[in-house]
Formats: sequence, structure tokens, C-alpha cells
Amino acid sequence: MSDFFQNGIIANLHNLVDRPVESMEKELVGFSHHNPMALVLPSLYSELEQPALENIVQELMQVPYLSDVVVGLDRADRDQFQHARRYFGRLPQTVRILWNDGPRLQAIDRLLASKGLAPTELGKGRNVWYCYGYILAANRAKAVAMHDCDIKTYDRSLLARLIYPVANPAYRYQFCKGYYARIADNKMNGRVCRLLVSPLLRALKMVKGDNEFLEYMNSFRYTLSGEFSLRTDVLRNLRIPSDWGLEVGVLAELHRNYNPRSLCQVNVADVYDHKHQPLSPEDARKGLSKMSHDISKAIFRKLATQGLVFTEEHFRTIKATYFRIALDYIETYYNDAIFNGLTLDRHAEEEAVELFARNVMAAGQEFLENPMATPFMPSWSRVQSAIPDILEQIFDAVELDNQDG
Repeated sequence: MSDFFQNGIIANLHNLVDRPVESMEKELVGFSHHNPMALVLPSLYSELEQPALENIVQELMQVPYLSDVVVGLDRADRDQFQHARRYFGRLPQTVRILWNDGPRLQAIDRLLASKGLAPTELGKGRNVWYCYGYILAANRAKAVAMHDCDIKTYDRSLLARLIYPVANPAYRYQFCKGYYARIADNKMNGRVCRLLVSPLLRALKMVKGDNEFLEYMNSFRYTLSGEFSLRTDVLRNLRIPSDWGLEVGVLAELHRNYNPRSLCQVNVADVYDHKHQPLSPEDARKGLSKMSHDISKAIFRKLATQGLVFTEEHFRTIKATYFRIALDYIETYYNDAIFNGLTLDRHAEEEAVELFARNVMAAGQEFLENPMATPFMPSWSRVQSAIPDILEQIFDAVELDNQDG
């Protein structure tokens, strides 16, 4: 059970009582008659071999209100794609798998590349972008949720709570962000959000002054959660980042396009755990090292679009301020962990902060060297303007793949 406090400018929907999931699902079934709902699952083929996804599928088999499940499948050959069709074919919903490595979708990717519109970086962002293109092409769902396939503590109440705010026609929310406490195995997790994003936002406010975007970002309880839902109309003009800045970039786009009163966040789980990325201090292209770099750069770029000026001296000051605030956070989180009987490795926490501080400076330097770099993939409105029948091509490719592989 969480508190009921509303802090910041984003509406917060709490878990105030232990409401049965069946009660919420009954309402969602009613909403689905006018607002059909879909779920997007970006997945690597390797996740089909893990128990987390098997549990997710078992839970989704009990969901009565979803009309569509769209799976974005990466790193799969033909035999693996056919296995994925059988694997997800157990679901009672209409299931479509985007075989991103298959010849049909690869041909579409080459067509987009010839127009300078194809995603240039492989990964989750590209996967989600194509899934959203298919959702628009199919034109069935009015509300869409997305979550990862590696959630170890998944149950179907997470999805119900996540999609309810955008499926309920009495609400005006266009977008809903999930949040939760990152506690598992008697440990406090979520290092990037706890030790990078929160102290960095505070440091930027101290160095650059009050800023609407910083207040907006500070209003989200778990900025980096991979669980969110939105109304389908949002998809057409949404630009999605292709790097690890996906979650921050999506929030930045929503800040640009929508009034904060159109957005909300919801407590989707009391316990949440998923696959953990390594810190990877030895390789800046992997793990939490790359994540911290891309996230920092995404925040700097957004602030620059609002007219804030950055110099190398600014980034040195931001790094020093961030480092001091982050060390104070470690002390606070350590006390919170001990208070709750949890374990927290202060040495490992400080190692993470030292790495993040270096990456804050490195991201700032990269921004200064290439301030016009655009990590966003184009909106589907722009793609349709260049290739008017692109959604029909995507729809036909996916349907043919799912008929005969």
C-alpha cells in the first residue's frame, strides 16, 4: 500500500486499497466495447527461453479485455519465428508477431532507409517503433499498453492498472506511466533511476535554475520504468528515441505535445523485479554505463531545445554538483534500507555513482561536439507523408508472415 500524496504536476493514481483484479477487469471489459485495447511486447527471441516470459504468457491467457497482442520479435531466424508463433499462439487474443529479421520487414526497412527514415540503431526503440506502426496500420485498438518481457514478478493486475487510465472514457489521460518500488531478494534495486536521474535533475536545477521541464520530470516517481500506456492517437506524432534514452525521450516528447493534465502515473505493482543490466564500467557501449550516458545526453538535448545554453564549464559544474547530491542520496537510501531490513552495498553504490559522474561529463562533451545529433526516429506522420502507403505495406507484411512465415 502506498501513500496518497500528490506531489508535482503529474496526476498520481495510487494503490490505496487491495482492490481485486477481477473488479478492475470487469470495468475494462465494459470499456473495451468502445475502446478496444492492445498490448505491445518487445522481445528478443532469447526471452522465449526464460521463465519470466512463460509466466507472463500464462497470466495474459486470463486477461478478458485485450483484443490484440503485438509482439516485436528481434534476433530470430525462420525456425525461431515459427517457434514464436506457436509459443504465443496459446493466447486467446488476436496475436501478431513482427518478425523484424524476416525478409518482408527487412525489405520495408530498406525502403525507409532509402528515404532516410529507417531507424539507424538496433534495439528496443526500433522494435517498439515498428510495433506502433503496425498498431496504426491495423487500426483496431484505441488504447495501447507496453511492457517488457523479462518481468519476473508479473501478474495480470499490472496490466489492468497500467491500461485502465487511458481506456476509461471518463478520464482525459492520453498517457500513463507505471511506477513501483524496485525491491527484490531483500535488496534495493533501480540504481540508474535512484542514483543518476533523480540527483542529476536536482543538480541541473541548482546549476541552471528553475525549469518547467525539470519540474515535470521530477514529478514522475519512476522515470525509467518500461511500462506505459497511451491512447492510439498519440502514436501518430510521437518520436521515439532509438538508444537507451527511450523512456526519457518519450516523456520529453509528451511534454512537448501535451498538457501535463493529460498525463498520469499509476502504481502498477508492490513488488517488481526483472533482468538486471551489469554496471559495465570497462565498456561504455554496454550495460548501465551506456544507459547512463544516453539518458544524460537525452536530458541535455531536451533542455537545449528550451533555450538553455551549455558550455564545458557548465558540465564540469553539473558533474561536481551531481556527484555531491548522489553521495547524499546513497546515505539516505542506505538508511531507508536498514530501516526496512534490506541490504544495500554502499561500496557498490558509490562505484555506480563514480561511473555515472564520468558519464555525465562524457555525455555533455559529446553533446557539445555534436549538438545537432538526432537520436529520435521520425514520427509515423512524417513517414506517411514521404511514403503514403507505408502503413498498408507494414500491415500486409505482418499479416503474410503470420499466415505462412
